[in-house]
Amino acid sequence: MAYGCRYALPMLKLDRLPHFLAVAEAGSFTRAAERLGLTKAVVSAQVARLEDELGVSLFVRTTRSVALTEDGELLLGHARQILAEAESAQETLRSKWEAPSGVLRIAAPLDYGQSFLVPVLAQFRALHPACRVALDLSDSIVDLHSGNWDLSIRLGWPPDSSLKSRRVGRFTQRLVASPALAARYPAPTCPKELEGWPFVRNSALRDHLGQEFSKGAEQRDRIRPDVVAAITTTPAVLAGALAGLGAAILPDFLVADPLASGDLVPLLPDWHLPEGGIHILYAPARFRPPRVVEFVKLLVSAEKARRDP
Repeated sequence: MAYGCRYALPMLKLDRLPHFLAVAEAGSFTRAAERLGLTKAVVSAQVARLEDELGVSLFVRTTRSVALTEDGELLLGHARQILAEAESAQETLRSKWEAPSGVLRIAAPLDYGQSFLVPVLAQFRALHPACRVALDLSDSIVDLHSGNWDLSIRLGWPPDSSLKSRRVGRFTQRLVASPALAARYPAPTCPKELEGWPFVRNSALRDHLGQEFSKGAEQRDRIRPDVVAAITTTPAVLAGALAGLGAAILPDFLVADPLASGDLVPLLPDWHLPEGGIHILYAPARFRPPRVVEFVKLLVSAEKARRDP
């Protein structure tokens, strides 16, 4: 008797995963077939064989809808990562002979993305017209292990140790206010003189207004701001500062133009806040698609030009 045969692990047919993934993302066998350029019968057969080989049901099918089962949800994350790794490997092997291509998928903070990253992506597209871009701008942290993103850009805090990272730049923080607001108070000469000033803060960021000011080698001070408005995005905090809602601590790349135009004025220019790092993060992988390699080169160059014009 062949003991253990009934408990043998099923063999996963990788060539069936694109059919499964298309149905999962489209929510329909018909739309999945259209996306793949195949007939519905072929897609249904491939998914049915995958279910037979794995010994599980991947979808709950009704006459009106298709939904993933619990096992289907489990397979979905792995399928995306497996196919992304396979695509990455293929593109890397072809990179000596082919220009960068495919969709560059990036997640980045809203403020950095709007003010600095989008123009860099325009340059990238001009250099590599065979590439497209998918950019997720949010102050929340995405899961790079899902396989949905080529890279993520994070500002300020140390990167997750389970991810590959590279520091590509830095930013300084500036304490600013509208001229109208600044005119209502005596010009502060030290952080303690900011007591009574209204502040606007980004409620999505950690310890945003509890940071330490420094002047010279020995002077240190902290402020206890009167936060009159807590807003969930940094561009909205900037809008609040411009409107005179309150003073704000904002990154230099976001306030450079308003300071140059006089729409904002610096407070405590002789005092400094801690610098933050700009990090590129990747999920662990042996290969990087050419589109990722070329974009990182361009971003590093753009950051250097920003800091040393």
